[in-house]
Amino acid sequence: MHGTFANSQYIGKIVEVKIDRQLGSRHPDFGYVYPVNYGFIPETTAEDGEELDAYVLGINEATTSYIGFVTAMIHRLNENDDKLVVVPDGYILTDEQIRELTMFQEKYFESMILREPLV
Repeated sequence: MHGTFANSQYIGKIVEVKIDRQLGSRHPDFGYVYPVNYGFIPETTAEDGEELDAYVLGINEATTSYIGFVTAMIHRLNENDDKLVVVPDGYILTDEQIRELTMFQEKYFESMILREPLV
């Protein structure tokens, strides 16, 4: 599925995230520390040709995989690289909280937070 908001189809679904940047780990190229678990959804393809990336928010321990609820999607306006926001089922975050928790990486991009599928 392609299109501007194709990845928003995951909003509201339960997904498994393979964590390749654990909470507390260092980015291999840029050196910053990940304050959250960050990874990808296996067997997906995002607009950039890579697997679809995801922030795992609402858990405070490093992990290698996580099954959770897609509460939102960060759609980057100046780069073809959407990021899912995955949380424990029932965990509520405001857009402001999502921005604050992902700012370590998202501050370099213009983006919008989507809460409903727009396919």
